[in-house]
Amino acid sequence: MKNFPVTSSTLSAPHIGHFVRHQYKLSKNATCSLLKTGINHSYLITDKTDKYVFRVYSLNWRTENEISEEIRLLNLLHSNHIPVSYALPDSNGNYIQQLNAPEGNRFAVLFTFARGEKLLNFPPEIHYKVGEIMARMHQFTDGLELERVTYSPEVVLINSFEHLKKFLPSDTAEMEFMASGQKYLLDELQKIDPAKLRKGAVHFDIWGDNLAIDKEAGPTIFDFDFCGNGWLCYDVANYILQLNSTEKDEAECKLKTEAFLNGYESVTALTVEEKRIIPHLGVALYFFYLGIQCERFDNWSNTFLNEGYLKRFINLLVKKYFDKNGLG
Repeated sequence: MKNFPVTSSTLSAPHIGHFVRHQYKLSKNATCSLLKTGINHSYLITDKTDKYVFRVYSLNWRTENEISEEIRLLNLLHSNHIPVSYALPDSNGNYIQQLNAPEGNRFAVLFTFARGEKLLNFPPEIHYKVGEIMARMHQFTDGLELERVTYSPEVVLINSFEHLKKFLPSDTAEMEFMASGQKYLLDELQKIDPAKLRKGAVHFDIWGDNLAIDKEAGPTIFDFDFCGNGWLCYDVANYILQLNSTEKDEAECKLKTEAFLNGYESVTALTVEEKRIIPHLGVALYFFYLGIQCERFDNWSNTFLNEGYLKRFINLLVKKYFDKNGLG
């Protein structure tokens, strides 16, 4: 065996830099550095005063068509002046690259750099602005269908739970809670009147970690890797969920949540049914992202995910949010 097979690799930043300089006709002084590894790997490209992010997708994480649909959504939003990080074509007009990595061909895309700071805590007026931007985004994604995943209850609550089962014994108190919580949420989602919920393309992961906040330009949304089809209020639910997990002061959390919702409803009113179901969708998203962490153990979460981590996550986040909203 000449080379031992691998399942995941981190590609050389200098060689990525050489590839990007040539493919996108950047200056010879453009540099490349690894920004972060995760489900996908991101590289920072710096060319004089210009910056870009080159995302290298993990092997078999997204199909070429799924990435094309992500780019289609970004082009739609960018052309309608929604502040997002969007994809850039190379000198031949191609958006998607293929890199011959040790584990197989990996797709890659160059994105504009979202200028500003990445903050977990910021003032109410910024939350208001994020709500406003999200609502404007939803005006263009309402009724839009992507050739990507549809976030059905099966995807969000059932499939994710199957991944969780591989890492947490069924006889633990935490797993028993998750099993009863899953049943409760599935029953509640069955009661939804779909005619009263807007549906279309969703980001599915808008929160502080996927926002860049510039003092002059304001917030920019990036990382649409989880975009798909679903109820638009999933985006609202996720933002409020994450706000509750990062803002420990209850009064501040309430103030900032109200600011975000006021910003959203300054553009589009949420229906009564959407407001009612937001807490349920929030908890469902905890199920989904725990499932993702378990699913991507081999090439991402193995540095932190274990039985102790899952128990803490469930007790400190999932159960707390469940109880806070009077669910179950």
